[in-house]
Amino acid sequence: MGNVFRCYVEKRPGFAVEAQHLLGELRGPLGLTGLTGVRLLRRYDVEGVSRAVYEAARTTVLSEPQVDDVWDEAVPDQDGAWDRLLAVEALPGQYDQRADSAAQCVQLLTGGERPRVLTARVICLEGTLTDEEFARVQAYLINPVESR
Repeated sequence: MGNVFRCYVEKRPGFAVEAQHLLGELRGPLGLTGLTGVRLLRRYDVEGVSRAVYEAARTTVLSEPQVDDVWDEAVPDQDGAWDRLLAVEALPGQYDQRADSAAQCVQLLTGGERPRVLTARVICLEGTLTDEEFARVQAYLINPVESR
């Protein structure tokens, strides 16, 4: 269909409530006391639009400029602070409400064709985790029936 534009969106400190909640879940119920931080990013892949439409959508549909930071392509790893990285996306054929909503909004923005949008949650884990603990995080965050 053409170019695929990718961006990552992350709530700024003070607005990253979901990431803080996830850190509490992983440290508390899962007992991962070596975990010192969690960053949660949303990855968007948008296909079937021009660069101009993508540029407009990234700050109106895909993010909120007042509370989000946005990166195209790669997210800077602050001095190698991320010890583990996990991306979770819907399995092919599974309904992804976030992607569907984004595609609808981009279509409304342009009045044109509906683009193809794929999303994923990218979880950046900071701290000390063993391979066994990381496997527990994966099992906790990935429902194999609907995501990978």
